[in-house]
Amino acid sequence: MDPIYRMTYLQAVVIGLIQGITELFPISSLGHTVLIPSWLGGSWGTLVRQESRAESPYLAFVVGLHLATAVVLLGVYARTWVRVIRGFVTSIARREVRSADQKLAWLIVVATIPVGLAGLVLEHPFRVLFAKPLAAAIFLMINGGILFGGEILRRRAQRPADAPGPDAPARREALVGSPAATAAPEMAAAPDQEAEPGHRGDRDGMLDEAAEQRLARLGIGNALWIGASQILALFAGISREGVTMAGGLTRGLGREDALRFSFLLSTPVILAAGALKISDLTGPLGAGIRGQIIAGSVAAAATSLFAVLFLARWFRTRTLVPFAVYCLLAGLASVIRFGLF
Repeated sequence: MDPIYRMTYLQAVVIGLIQGITELFPISSLGHTVLIPSWLGGSWGTLVRQESRAESPYLAFVVGLHLATAVVLLGVYARTWVRVIRGFVTSIARREVRSADQKLAWLIVVATIPVGLAGLVLEHPFRVLFAKPLAAAIFLMINGGILFGGEILRRRAQRPADAPGPDAPARREALVGSPAATAAPEMAAAPDQEAEPGHRGDRDGMLDEAAEQRLARLGIGNALWIGASQILALFAGISREGVTMAGGLTRGLGREDALRFSFLLSTPVILAAGALKISDLTGPLGAGIRGQIIAGSVAAAATSLFAVLFLARWFRTRTLVPFAVYCLLAGLASVIRFGLF
């Protein structure tokens, strides 16, 4: 009998816990669901080795857990999604794009198109080809570099244009001509919210209407740039939330708004990825592990909810740097482990 069909409930719950928290933390869920079992070895490592097959029950199980994360995101941002969907419907009915809800709805649609098309063509072959410990470790290090790069570019963009130095005129010209300044001058000029410890405009860390107004000014070009960055998450070890946040920071978003936009963009992608695996999990690939699928999904939902609430507060005052350091160190250790031994 195929070892995957002997997945224990303990393994299902542990993998669910890992998937739920790492899907929303900027550290790659697929990378961790490959690396952690590989580090544990034994029957855990056997689960990962299933991913190299053309039809992998473990891969279907892991991706199927995305549904739990998507449901959590939909619940947390339910009021926002109601406004966005209403804005989309009224925009089509009235043939206009005026309100913030209408603009944000179309930004989400446009930003989702690149990763949607790429996912349909490349998702399965990429996951089968690169969902291996050494490849995941290398891409995890790359993910750390992307997070560092997003923070560095953001700080350069925020450097005062009138600060002393021979490049001050060039900085002034770059700031005026930057995508963030042209598409959203108010957003570029406003101080970052996380710099205000007492800020409670978004009291629960969720998406309030003021944040929607800011995101609606992002512009189509910037939204496409941020949305297309999600394509990198097809590689095991590259975080969807991480690259989306980094892309947002390079386009003038503050960390809180970059996180909010990444969650909004991720929801339909995660939901679609999980939904596509339903037929696999209800078919032969899911035979013998359907109880484990339910247990893993409950665990993934619990840690996903924790991740949303934790990150909403973390990025009020903190940066991506700790996550970048973690990815670089964990990736390096894994490269040594799986590349040399």
